[in-house]
Order: sequence, then structure tokens, then C-alpha cells
Amino acid sequence: MTSSPLLFDRDLLRARLDRAAPHFGQAGFLKARAAGDAVVRLEAILREFPVAVDLGSRDGAFRQALSESDAAAKIGLLIDTDLSARMLAGRGAAVVADEERLPFGDETLDLVVSTLALHWTNDLVGALIQIRRALRPDGLFIGALFGGATLTELRQSLMAAEDEISGGVSMRVSPFADTVDAAGLLQRAGFTLPVADIDRVKVRYAHPIALLQDLRRMGETSVLLDRSRKPLTRKLLFRALEIYQERFAEADGRVPATFEIVTATGWAPHDNQQKPLRPGSAKMRLADALGVKEQPAGDKAG
Repeated sequence: MTSSPLLFDRDLLRARLDRAAPHFGQAGFLKARAAGDAVVRLEAILREFPVAVDLGSRDGAFRQALSESDAAAKIGLLIDTDLSARMLAGRGAAVVADEERLPFGDETLDLVVSTLALHWTNDLVGALIQIRRALRPDGLFIGALFGGATLTELRQSLMAAEDEISGGVSMRVSPFADTVDAAGLLQRAGFTLPVADIDRVKVRYAHPIALLQDLRRMGETSVLLDRSRKPLTRKLLFRALEIYQERFAEADGRVPATFEIVTATGWAPHDNQQKPLRPGSAKMRLADALGVKEQPAGDKAG
């Protein structure tokens, strides 16, 4: 049981994903983009992964991207998992699994990939620790999450509308991971050699309502636990959509929606991995390497 504050209703998330499953492909472009990026990263790694898991696979975008790449030869068994059984319907090697309670034993996996699923966990570090424990030494994790700038236009519009109508604001768009903390999160979970980068995507819509329809098809509508105490009324929603158009419409009348995809990679610890040198163990002075004269601390150049 997590000790972190509970932000999300995981049962509602499962229901939303079940509802989205038949039409996910109509709005799966971000999932496909993140999955394709994960495959590109695998192409650059010269090793094999006998047992791999796609955690939160949704419609199997990672499996599809892998099938179109030479990296497929590096993967032995690939297991798809998802919180929603309907998302996995008809697939072979698939397991219904909650990202907060992984069903895999310690040191049983060689690779875990998760694209745009872990941002719904109540304890992200706890989920990452479970992933690290499930990986064999020198196993690889590739994870993509929505970053803090995601849906900033929608967030601002909802806050402005609520402040205008009720004189206060509440959280209606999920909080997303701070982009500067992605590598740090992996370090806290015990991963080594963490690397993180950002892919900012601007999607343009004819009307903000089309964005909401895409979010529904993705299963990405709000599952915040406090939703029932602060209902989103029709009046508030319509005013928010008006503000969205007023503030963000571009010259042709279309409106942008920002999505920030943070991708981080890390390795389960292993004795043979590269390690930083101990302080004072360098065999060459920096001044010699740069070909300059070393100056004692406190002396002024001149």
C-alpha cells in the first residue's frame, strides 16, 4: 500500500480505459510517437533482451513499432500489460496488470518499456522501484511520461473560467511530472546511468471540443479523486472553451494543444557498469589537458 497522497482513482481509470479501448486507435498518435521513439533508442543499444514487458501497452503501439524495426531481433519474449482487459483483448502474450502492483518477480525481466501510462500512478517512485526490482542486473528501463507543460492551454482556460464564475479555482487537469526531475526520479528509484529528454508536440484542432474528444478516446480524461466534490458544470465547461478560443486561437482560427513527452532511460545496477571516477583519482591535471597554465585559487588572471 502506497503512503503517498492519493490523487487518482485507479478504478475509474480502468473504466475509462475500457470505454476508450474500441476507439483508441483514432487518437493513438501520441502513444505511437512515444513508442516509436522507444524503439529508436533500442536500435542504438548493442545487446539482446530475452524477456521484455510493455507496461501499459494500450493498443500495442510499441509492439507495432518494434515489428517495423531491426530492433525486433533483439527481443525474445515481449509481454504486453495493461490495467484494462479490454485494451488487451485478442492479444497473445498479454497480462492484465496494475502499474502500481506489478505481478513480476524480482530479477525476472531484461527490458521494461512504458509509454504514456505511468503518469496515472499515485506513487511514481514506488512504481519505478518495482520496475527496477523486476529487472535483472543491467536490465533496461525506457519510460515516457507526459511532462508539466502538457495541456497548459486547457489548464489555463479551465482555471480562468472557474475563477470568473465562482471566484476560486481547483485542479481539473492532472498534474504531470516536472521535466527537470525525470532523471532524478530514476536515481531515487535505484536506477543507474539515467538520461532524460523532452519532445514537445503541438497538436492543432478546429475547436477545443475536438481536443476533449481525443482525450476521451485516449482514456486520458480526469480521474482525480476530488472530482465529485467539485463538479465540472456545463456552464463552466462552455466558458472554458470560449476562453480557450479567445486566448489561444491562431490566425486561421485553429487552436493548439501542447503535449510534452518526457522520455527517461535507466539501468538496473550491475557491477560491470561504467562508474564515475573517485575524486582525486584522475591521472592528468585539467590544466595539462587544456594546455593552459594552472593558477592557484584566489589568484587573478592578468
